[in-house]
Amino acid sequence: MAYETLKEEIIAYGKSIGIDKIGFAAANEFAEMKSRLKLQQDSGYQSGFEKGTIEERTEPTLHLSDAQSIIAIAVAYPSRMKNPPKNKKGSRRGNFCRASWGLDYHHVLNGKLEQLSTFIASKIAGFESRSMVDTGELSDRAVAERAGIGFSGKNTMIITPEFGSYVYLGEMITNIPFPPDEPVDDGCGDCTKCLDACPTGALVEPGRLNAQNCIAFVTQTKGFLPDKYREIMGNQLYGFDTCQVVCPKNKQVDTHLHPELEPEPDLVKPELLPLLSISNREFKERFGSMAGSWRGKKPIQRNAIIALAHYKETTAIPELIRLMKEDPRPVIRGTAAWAIGKIGTEDGLAAIKQAQTNEQDEQVLHEMEKGLAYYTQVT
Repeated sequence: MAYETLKEEIIAYGKSIGIDKIGFAAANEFAEMKSRLKLQQDSGYQSGFEKGTIEERTEPTLHLSDAQSIIAIAVAYPSRMKNPPKNKKGSRRGNFCRASWGLDYHHVLNGKLEQLSTFIASKIAGFESRSMVDTGELSDRAVAERAGIGFSGKNTMIITPEFGSYVYLGEMITNIPFPPDEPVDDGCGDCTKCLDACPTGALVEPGRLNAQNCIAFVTQTKGFLPDKYREIMGNQLYGFDTCQVVCPKNKQVDTHLHPELEPEPDLVKPELLPLLSISNREFKERFGSMAGSWRGKKPIQRNAIIALAHYKETTAIPELIRLMKEDPRPVIRGTAAWAIGKIGTEDGLAAIKQAQTNEQDEQVLHEMEKGLAYYTQVT
């Protein structure tokens, strides 16, 4: 069959441009996903970052009227870095999750999908397509599962036989009726390590996530964080990896196939204190090429403050006091006041009391009270 031959040519070309796995799926409605998304919506479990309506997220023909098939791609990324910088007293470091290592994967995968589209168009007349990576309406994971890239694990990740769950996913809706691949016949068995390790219970049941409680989501919000999350986050600046790290399917998996996805140690584990005074321009120049920068510097700075409090890093007190007194953003002022209290120094206590007399924002004043109360508890 002509399409079967073209399919093999596409797979071969894909490998030549750095696509580690390609699968093909029918473009019919994702009926099971539609019911699951409706349940998520009704339960209030969505993150709010999702794009499109439930119909747009499950019906490929809404994005390409003559949709006949979907090509799913996977690109593997590393799980370990060489010579990670030391995290020590006086120069504490934060952490970006593995999915933010290297160049922003949205750009990497979109580039590969564009190359793939150009290749197919050169092979067949009348070719039409629509590509998506993460920020598109379709669920990358639902497409990948149907296309045989991997199975959907209890941690909600697509788990591939070759690369575990350490893969970026993307897809291309096409008007060509490519023969579909078979789904991967595998699963998690009776393993519940990811559910057991989830610190907030965000994995409410196998394969179901309450995004509102997921630390990976929490790190990307911009407001004041509830205290319960501050105590759990540790030094996490963006994202969260525990549900992948504990997975037996990821044991010994560490793939280094793409130089552009290799981590730069000082970027993905940056010193915390300098982050507190970084300008918008400096932040963009230094972190702008990373996926973890998409929400801007404010969440990263707030998370850095929480991390410094986690370490009780006394050398940060002067900078935290400056932020509490001078920063125009209430979230930063308030979180700094809370952190000062948690670190618990005499000059910090005095600074909070002094700053209270000039502060007018009610939320910041509440954080100052929490800081003072925490200071009292630890002393």
